[in-house]
Amino acid sequence: MRVLFLGTPEIAAIALAALVRSPQIEVVGIVTQPDRPAGRGRTLQPPPVKQWALDAGLSVPILQPATLRDPLVVEQLRELRPDVGVVAAYGEILRRAVLNIPSAGYLNIHPSLLPRHRGPAPVTGAILAGDAETGVSVIRLTAKMDAGPILAQQRRMLATTARAGTLTAELFEVGAALLIETLPAYLDGRLQPTAQDEQLATYTALIRKEDGVIDWNQPAEQIERMTRAYDPWPGAQATIHKRSLKIITAQTGPEFAGLAPGTLVDRDGGVWVACGSGALELITIQPAGKRAMPAIDWRRGLHGTV
Repeated sequence: MRVLFLGTPEIAAIALAALVRSPQIEVVGIVTQPDRPAGRGRTLQPPPVKQWALDAGLSVPILQPATLRDPLVVEQLRELRPDVGVVAAYGEILRRAVLNIPSAGYLNIHPSLLPRHRGPAPVTGAILAGDAETGVSVIRLTAKMDAGPILAQQRRMLATTARAGTLTAELFEVGAALLIETLPAYLDGRLQPTAQDEQLATYTALIRKEDGVIDWNQPAEQIERMTRAYDPWPGAQATIHKRSLKIITAQTGPEFAGLAPGTLVDRDGGVWVACGSGALELITIQPAGKRAMPAIDWRRGLHGTV
């Protein structure tokens, strides 16, 4: 199977590694985003997929076009003669000229139980929604985002302690294995994709830094979900006693009657904040410009401020 791979971040390298390990698959080309400035020196750094391919010593073309709309890039991809394409968090919507290149189209690993949580932040969406389960879907790409027919899905319980960063990596591991199982049956016609139910579709949006800003008028349960859904970026951000910090871990508790949302409370040896409903116990926090620390130590550093 001649496979063209498109992906960019570290989680995408999980899928690329699975394809490279499979004896049934020949990766004929890799498409990833251009090198970007990073670090204090703003030196150009390769995306993780490119770095993984270089470290693995892969002798295949690595293309880094600014856009796939360039006709010259489309022709380069066509010359690779792929049977099928695999997309994992590439970073650009594929237009029809690119979609039509492999005879079997493109398969995509999406870390949600489609049609639920389409879009760029499915794991964050599942945590914020308080879903009881999550999973991963392998779909055939179409022109409409994440709306293509489903080839395979795998479900798993969504733990109440799940954090977006680690859960995304875990789901891509599951999705990569599912992809390898699915490809042969799909290409020889034994597996027919199933259309998604559009009436069940929900959508997520690109995460912005301001999405992590806490509104203490919200329920404590929702704020606690934010601490996990926006990990590692942008984090759940708050201002308490005019001090900016990120709340890394927390747990919910009963409401403190008569206290305004945002009020800091010392109770039962813990540090609590009153919320719109319920209260949130701060466990681990990170003050601006400092390392993460136990919330109780941070509270002592306020020198008796109430």
